[in-house]
Amino acid sequence: MNKKLLLSMILAILLVACGQSIDQSETTGTNVEPVAEHKTSAPENDNKASKEKENKEERTEENTDVTAADDENKTNQKTPKTTSLSELKVHYIDAGQADATLFQFSDQDDSYTILYDTGDWNKNDVVNYLKEQDISFIDLIVVSHPHADHIGQMAEIVNTYDVGEVWMSGNETSSQTFQRAIEAVLESDAEYHEPRTGESFDVGPMNIDVLHPSSLTGKLNEDSLSLLFTYGDTKFIFTGDAGKDEEVQMINRNIDINAAILRLGHHGSNTSTDSAFIEAVKPEVAIYSAGANNSYGHPHPDVVTRVQDAVVDLYGTDIHGTIIVTTDGNTYDISTNKDGTISPKSTESAKSSTSKQNTKKKEVKEDNETPLEKGEASNHCVDINAASFEEVQEIIHIGPERAQDLIDLRPYHTVDDLTNIKGIGPARIDDIKQQNTACVGG
Repeated sequence: MNKKLLLSMILAILLVACGQSIDQSETTGTNVEPVAEHKTSAPENDNKASKEKENKEERTEENTDVTAADDENKTNQKTPKTTSLSELKVHYIDAGQADATLFQFSDQDDSYTILYDTGDWNKNDVVNYLKEQDISFIDLIVVSHPHADHIGQMAEIVNTYDVGEVWMSGNETSSQTFQRAIEAVLESDAEYHEPRTGESFDVGPMNIDVLHPSSLTGKLNEDSLSLLFTYGDTKFIFTGDAGKDEEVQMINRNIDINAAILRLGHHGSNTSTDSAFIEAVKPEVAIYSAGANNSYGHPHPDVVTRVQDAVVDLYGTDIHGTIIVTTDGNTYDISTNKDGTISPKSTESAKSSTSKQNTKKKEVKEDNETPLEKGEASNHCVDINAASFEEVQEIIHIGPERAQDLIDLRPYHTVDDLTNIKGIGPARIDDIKQQNTACVGG
């Protein structure tokens, strides 16, 4: 009995111990639950990663929006909002066989005036036109290059008006017109600058980008200061007398040269306005400056054809007189003081002049001819201050290249001043005087 009781007691103790083990096992089971949750939480962590990715994408989109907004702000800084711009008037002044363009605009209480080129040396038409516009101050004068038909009236203009700043290419000539202009600038209070490709400036709400030159070659026409004027969404390009090679350089530079209004280079000469340049600029309007019935054949028939084949409206001061473009930076209107239509047929006389010029080149190809070899002395006067490119070649020792130099170095006080032309020395001046063709008009 005692043994049975002892065994019963032992069994009871074991059963109690087993019961406690089961309870502990159940308790341990509840403690395993976090491990299961951890396993099942993997998808939850994946969701967190997904959310983080979504948040990152949202932040990226937000940053993109900010970048776009910054880009838009930069654009707006360069190109003012058209809705807030006042009226801009661009006057393509009828300056004969010369160039002069006047910009007038304002910004709230501030008025601005810019003059690109200043007309011919032997006239005062640009000076008079400025007086008619009631101008008191010129913020900026730009001279594309120092030829007398571009810098001609600068001295008088600078001496008449207060000028804020003057831009020039940096090339110089020995002509009296250039010397007077430089002296006037130096004696004025105007700032002076020689812009180069890539520079950008603001004159009130007007932005100006420099297209050319990047450096000087010493060639006056080729180094013409070429600019892109941006007023709101309306753009204007001016290239002075720059040629086709320079136009190609402008195309190849990392500058957007698309513009609504293109000023044709070199008065509409065939040395400028290449088809590739027209295609790059994509102008809606082209304007040139030339004298009526000029002896240079400007505008050249090929240029007229190229422009019109590109479906570009063409205006010229020889046909339309002064041409005024008015814009609010969004839309623009064009008004002229004369009616007329430009077509290649209107330049037939220019073709015959070119033919005569080529014939003349053959006649004077021997540059060292003496008056006796050319024939008897002439009583015909060729005014070296006014004669055309073709006419000055009637003078002994003046071939096509020197004819251009002769025109560029005007004015002259005496025939002896022709020594300013390269290759014309005292001996050739004597030949010129003996020929009795060259003269200085009154």
